[in-house]
Amino acid sequence: MENISYTFGKKEKLCSRKIIDFLFSKGKGFVAYPLRVQILAVSELPEDVPAQTMFSVSKKRFKRAVKRNLLKRRMREAYRLNKHHLYDVIDQKDLQLAVAFLYISSDEMDYQTIEKGMKKAIDKLVAKIEKNEFTPQNL
Repeated sequence: MENISYTFGKKEKLCSRKIIDFLFSKGKGFVAYPLRVQILAVSELPEDVPAQTMFSVSKKRFKRAVKRNLLKRRMREAYRLNKHHLYDVIDQKDLQLAVAFLYISSDEMDYQTIEKGMKKAIDKLVAKIEKNEFTPQNL
């Protein structure tokens, strides 16, 4: 068995305002309920990682920060445990991705439901990458 890293370190977090703006203006998106995924292939991320990711929960739908943070923790954990499928394909295609996971449900869902949605999202993303739907963008 190969060495799979089940970590989600600082280098993997998408923080660059420039990349985030570019991601939402030029990126492609799809829905894997309860998540909406926004993706952009980037020619060079600031860090040497296959993908940088961000997680977001609407303040309009969840007024209390406690609930928003809980949902973001659940999304991060589901991503952390399932990202190796995505990383394998990204490494083969020699890409770097900027990805945003947006929670779109107006109900608070349990971890199992969020993880099922995350697996579905990662599978769709892998399928799109294998079809060569992404060409790296210069920032």
